[in-house]
Amino acid sequence: MASVKNIQKIIILALEDIKAFDIISIDVKKLTSVADFMIIASASSSRQTKALARNVVEKIKEIGIEVIGIEGDQEGDWVLVDVGDIIVHIMTPPTRAYYNLEELWSGS
Repeated sequence: MASVKNIQKIIILALEDIKAFDIISIDVKKLTSVADFMIIASASSSRQTKALARNVVEKIKEIGIEVIGIEGDQEGDWVLVDVGDIIVHIMTPPTRAYYNLEELWSGS
């Protein structure tokens, strides 16, 4: 089984493959029991958010990790991929600015 750090690297590479931008990873272990990390990335369109989510799912499955769920892939402004220890949020810039997850989960 891959370590959380390795899974995190694979997710970031999968996002970079499809040209996601402003990718950040937030350690949320001390803030929630839901996940260890949240990865947030921006996409230039809802079509790109969906493509990014598909690529993340594909790369995760290639290493034998089960994806727990995907939400928002119908609309595409905000697609969430739940990989268990890591939750991936892929958003269009207006949606990302509106919800401001970085500030919400920064622990400050």
